[in-house]
Amino acid sequence: MTSLWDLFFTFARIGLFTFGGGYAMLPMIQREVVERKKWATEQQVLDYYALGQATPGIIAVNTATFLGYDRRGVIGGIVATLGMIFPSLVLIMTLATLIAQAQEVTVVQHAFRGIRIAVVVLIVHTVLKMARRTVTSVRGGVLFAAALVLISLAGISPAFVVIGAAALGAGYAAWTARRTPGVEGGDEA
Repeated sequence: MTSLWDLFFTFARIGLFTFGGGYAMLPMIQREVVERKKWATEQQVLDYYALGQATPGIIAVNTATFLGYDRRGVIGGIVATLGMIFPSLVLIMTLATLIAQAQEVTVVQHAFRGIRIAVVVLIVHTVLKMARRTVTSVRGGVLFAAALVLISLAGISPAFVVIGAAALGAGYAAWTARRTPGVEGGDEA
């Protein structure tokens, strides 16, 4: 059984060593939870990402909450959430007075520009890695492209796109089941 301390410190480490917001934490969550700790499969983490996106709040914090709940129930969800937000809370409280002055320092501006570029690379790397494992059919590729266009170009809320994709997947499964007796949902999207 996963200890509450391990949950707290794992998510505190993720919260401490990632910059750039919720999405930037996802690669580290995947690495820690799937590869290092083996607390969940990649598919479970993908499901938690989707739920985290569709629920109010920060996706990384929501994902940590779901993972903590999966490991230790309600108290695990609370502890994982506290671990995820603790480093940010301490850092923000400590640095709040210095930020206004530091923004004008050229070296600091360039350092943050470099950090933002590295964060984008981490996100793109994770998206490509997840897409290779998730988009395994032409139908899945079409759904991926449609979701990308709806979010990126049409400005549709990601939550609506996730809900729509779930509805399409469920509808396809029902349609396939009706066409093929004895099949409960057909193949992957």
